[in-house]
Amino acid sequence: MNNQYKPLNNEECDRLGDFLEKASSPTMNLEMLDGFFSALICGPDLVLPSEYLPEILGEDSTFDSDDQAVEITGLVMRHWNTIASTLLKTLEKNGIYFPILFEDENGVAYGNDWAHGFMRGVQLHPDSWDELINSEEFGGAILPIMILYYEHDPNPTLRPSAIVPERREELLQYMVAGLAHIYRYFAPHRQYTVEIGQVPWRRDQHKVGRNETCPCGSGSKYKYCCTVKAQTIH
Repeated sequence: MNNQYKPLNNEECDRLGDFLEKASSPTMNLEMLDGFFSALICGPDLVLPSEYLPEILGEDSTFDSDDQAVEITGLVMRHWNTIASTLLKTLEKNGIYFPILFEDENGVAYGNDWAHGFMRGVQLHPDSWDELINSEEFGGAILPIMILYYEHDPNPTLRPSAIVPERREELLQYMVAGLAHIYRYFAPHRQYTVEIGQVPWRRDQHKVGRNETCPCGSGSKYKYCCTVKAQTIH
């Protein structure tokens, strides 16, 4: 398997998770990141790293070293590619993507963080999702995610009825199945390939130096941004 599509192992998940927890506000743990990426990959619009990286790392997040920047960026891109390549297969067969869900000390997965990450991805381009959310025929695919998203909402009128363990397990199963349905639903809308790296990107005559600001608009130095991403998803 090409390393850029190789799923993160447990040690790599821990390293990425530890970095995310220490990143500047707004923070996003690994479960939320998984949901966030799932929404961006499933959705109809192209979302570039310059738009989503600040959501993950925070506007003021910094790396301790060049090595850490390369490692963390590489782990983030690999996880994107893992989700994207797995969901792409659902167009040809009945495959599914199993999301990252944290469990408590009793082995119970709640799914709320994943749902919050997914809806955070939806909210980057909310108008693009209205068609699905308001669809009587297809809107059920996103309903389990929205139930888990609003479960602990400060507004009591938005909270669903109490979710008993059996119901939660059912919701999580529907959530996993619904993810493939959402991906397939938006497939005709997507005007880009699963790998952002395959999207044409023209460069002006000026060659960007490694220490110059990246032209993609991320605000990061080129050596920390597209020079790393060129081999993955950018």
